[in-house]
Amino acid sequence: MAKNEDITGVKKAAVLLVLMGSDRAATILKKLPDSDVEQLTLEIANLGKIEEGLKNAVSSEFFEFAKIKEFINKGGIDYARKLLEDAFGPEKAIEIIEKLVSSLQVRPFDFLRRIDVAQMVNVLQNEHPQTIALVLCYLSPTIASQVITNLNESLQVEVVKRISIMNSATPDVVKDVETKMKDRLSSFATQTFSQVGGIETAAEIMNNIDRVVSKNIFDRLSERDPKLSEEIRKRMFVFEDIVKLDDRSIQRIIREIDNKDLTIALKGASEEVKLTIFKNMSKRSSQIVQEELDYMGPVRVRDVDEAQQKIVATIRRLEESGEIIIGSGGGEELIV
Repeated sequence: MAKNEDITGVKKAAVLLVLMGSDRAATILKKLPDSDVEQLTLEIANLGKIEEGLKNAVSSEFFEFAKIKEFINKGGIDYARKLLEDAFGPEKAIEIIEKLVSSLQVRPFDFLRRIDVAQMVNVLQNEHPQTIALVLCYLSPTIASQVITNLNESLQVEVVKRISIMNSATPDVVKDVETKMKDRLSSFATQTFSQVGGIETAAEIMNNIDRVVSKNIFDRLSERDPKLSEEIRKRMFVFEDIVKLDDRSIQRIIREIDNKDLTIALKGASEEVKLTIFKNMSKRSSQIVQEELDYMGPVRVRDVDEAQQKIVATIRRLEESGEIIIGSGGGEELIV
């Protein structure tokens, strides 16, 4: 019989399902993706007679796997190692740990996955390149790439080089580096970080800047970063801000927009917005829209957002052409 290590994971799973019996196996298969079910079904069909040695080996490995998972859930890796040493001896315990920890997705530096990339860079940037390389190897490629991007250029090259030539690391070294990283991070973790800046803040500030100055800023910003300029503009006037407009402007807007878009937009609007819109429509038009709203079924939030954005775009276009005025800060604005 082939050694247990030489048997594929799929075959071990197939043997285990057969040993469980059809009822339990069916319960497990129902919870697996179709591709896995097809693979396992094919493997079970090709099993034939299962040797006694294979049965024992697979059952034993499953028992070990279940026990270590229970130990880890109760008290972590160190707790699991101690119990396994008591149960199987030191050598067997190390063998089980090394074989099963990766399957249980218990990976070193897991605590780093829960912190901000900027904090991670602060913790790592003064470390030796080999240490940084080791840590990044245990992080997802997406996070690791963000960290490397924010390191000094000379350090970037050195870290990538060391990651490329790294083959393995002993558990003791990994544990030692992980402990040091936790200690370094603790000083950052005790600090409180408040959210400052961002597009919303920029939009609020721009809303309170004199219109002439605001236009000049947006003209220059559009040349440098049109996408950012557009994002700030979107947040400067939202659909609910219609209640802040004068009646004449609202009536002008209503003439420009499609009744279907208006009805969908109002589906997700506040009562204050609805009343503001209805009072600026003719009695007949208002009645039609209200009836459509009453008979309209559920509408996707995405569709409501799109309809509201269309109307906001129309408002911005009318403002840019000078046909309506959206009140802005920055002092009194003269209107003649």
